[in-house]
Amino acid sequence: MEKSRRRFLKVAGITALGVGAKPTWDVLASDSSHDASQPKVKKGDKALSAEQWAMVIDTRKFTSEEDLHPIIEACHKTHNVPDFLDEEHEDYKPANKRHEIKWIWPEEYKHAFPSLENHHVNDRVKALPFLVMCNHCENPACVKACPTKATFKRDDGIVLMDFHRCIGCRFCMAACPYGSRSFNFRDPRPYIKDRNPEFPTRMKGVVEKCNFCAERLAVGKMPACVEASNGAIAFGDLNDHESEVSKWLSENFTIRRKPGLGTGPALYYIV
Repeated sequence: MEKSRRRFLKVAGITALGVGAKPTWDVLASDSSHDASQPKVKKGDKALSAEQWAMVIDTRKFTSEEDLHPIIEACHKTHNVPDFLDEEHEDYKPANKRHEIKWIWPEEYKHAFPSLENHHVNDRVKALPFLVMCNHCENPACVKACPTKATFKRDDGIVLMDFHRCIGCRFCMAACPYGSRSFNFRDPRPYIKDRNPEFPTRMKGVVEKCNFCAERLAVGKMPACVEASNGAIAFGDLNDHESEVSKWLSENFTIRRKPGLGTGPALYYIV
């Protein structure tokens, strides 16, 4: 135990030597072979920008979990999220939920909004599955907990992961009050179906999560979940009164997950 602790401190100390420079958002993988074959994504002339990115999900446009499947599939396929429910592999363990990697997934109201749960909640809302993901908080607890600055917040509000800096300590997972981070207990690459060559893969021992499709914004595209939602999800600049998210927020009552914690989620839900 003491040996492992000393090793962790040594690795953390060495890594800390390089954290003076601000991490770049385009460092997205820990796969050296992939890095060598694919150039890093840089912001182009068509890049979308904002002072504060935010997302609004109109839950009224969903009736069942099946409505969420295309959105989840679009996100996971775009970002090479592994599916461990693949029976073709020898180490197939469908019952081991801790190995599951999720960037966006359905959650029951009582679990997504525990502070708002009561016996008189509308039946539709109570039965409706809610899309949950990283909330890209204004005051992200995960960033404060990370000893190597592997997770960091951009000036536009997006909270990202630098997979090269991640040492797998999982402090960020313990700090996140939304359960929005997943840890690769095994090599995820054998379980990726239809690998997207435009997005890097990860490796065993690395934490990952939703990145608000930062790589797509850099080339002028909206997040994959937004494109697949058929108008049920809005994404834009929270500080721009003419943006779609600002208009949706001004015209509808919305709720956020665990707002009392003071993290300032950038994800809103119209109920």
